[in-house]
Amino acid sequence: MPALVTSVNVVHALIPDGPGDLDRTAIDKRGVDGRVQVGPLGLRGDTQYDTRHHGGVEMAVYAYASEDAQWWATELGYDVPPGRFGENMTTTGVDLTGAVLGERWRVGNDGLVLEVLSPRIPCKTFQGWMEEPRWVKRFTERGMPGAYLAVVMQGTVGRGDRVEVVHRPEHGVTIGAAFKLRQVGEEQLLQALGDPGVYGRMAKAIRRDLAARSRNR
Repeated sequence: MPALVTSVNVVHALIPDGPGDLDRTAIDKRGVDGRVQVGPLGLRGDTQYDTRHHGGVEMAVYAYASEDAQWWATELGYDVPPGRFGENMTTTGVDLTGAVLGERWRVGNDGLVLEVLSPRIPCKTFQGWMEEPRWVKRFTERGMPGAYLAVVMQGTVGRGDRVEVVHRPEHGVTIGAAFKLRQVGEEQLLQALGDPGVYGRMAKAIRRDLAARSRNR
């Protein structure tokens, strides 16, 4: 199966955050037609309302796999359309859980290059948006978090664009493993920290985890 972008999603409307920490949230994403410009802070027409927790250059683009969304649709008993999980790019044929931290993708043929930075950590805003009991716990236990991406080279993205992995680091720490750091060996985490593609929030999380292990010895 080719690796493709099957939907490009931007904010439909800012909505009340409910149980979240802010008054409003931009989690309501919906598919758009045509090509969309992608800059350092994400897609044109999108909104980063909470740049402290859900935005900035390290979370410029959030990708979620249609295969994982279909699993949830079966589990929940209703359709999970593109953008429902707040993702900017819905993909097919891309192993997002198996993507390696620091991995780079060429998307389409208009120059866009994205870098895999970190897994999505579910929060109260996500819980309120989904209106599902124990949603944060269920999402965490399933272990299909999707990936936050940084923009290495700007360009445009559109439905049907191919996704090509152009660089994959050797440390092997995947999005799925980073989502459950305690299960990853210390040596592998240290190797990941030596990779230039592991930085910012993700690097801090790894260092915190390693420090906690050291204290608990």
